[in-house]
Amino acid sequence: MMDQLSLFPNEGYDFPQDLVDFHEGYVSHDDADALFNLLLEKAPWQQTSRMMYDRSVLTPRLTAWYGDHSEYKLGNKPIKANVWLPELFELKKRIEKQFKCRFNSVLLNLYRDHNDSVAWHRDRESELGNRPVIASLSLGQQRNFDFRNINDHSKKYSIALSHGSLLLMKGKLQEEWEHRIAKSTRGMKPRINLTFRLII
Repeated sequence: MMDQLSLFPNEGYDFPQDLVDFHEGYVSHDDADALFNLLLEKAPWQQTSRMMYDRSVLTPRLTAWYGDHSEYKLGNKPIKANVWLPELFELKKRIEKQFKCRFNSVLLNLYRDHNDSVAWHRDRESELGNRPVIASLSLGQQRNFDFRNINDHSKKYSIALSHGSLLLMKGKLQEEWEHRIAKSTRGMKPRINLTFRLII
């Protein structure tokens, strides 16, 4: 298990500011509480599996998709999407209007406790297009969102994603940087993450 990284931005190197926009308190505390409780209760949470070293392993988090269409393909894998909840659709429209972007789906991730995580990765599926804009809203337990440069892993940075915060990933971020939510040695309460995407 890797140590927790320091908070963004790190001393000694400036993370490229044109790759992310971070808005703490983008959703008010009360509204974030209400949305968290709604999604925790109503989202059709599922645990998926993936192949690792020739065996199927469970993904260490729960997921749910919503979108304009009932089915998408991402990385040549079919995705069944649910009809938008009004609260999610209104949030999508608000983000689109403010940041001049467009989304047709949202992936929900539920990190149940400190053991749930997502490994280092880049969102590079061809269906997301060239240099995608992805809006990530955090609800519940604060977790560190880590970045590392794909060519120099000594360049590591982290943002503490607080309840109601919004992180906009853009530009060459998915080309040059990986990101993750690491497991923690400390106990953690549930966290829900919403990642709004445009799937072509």
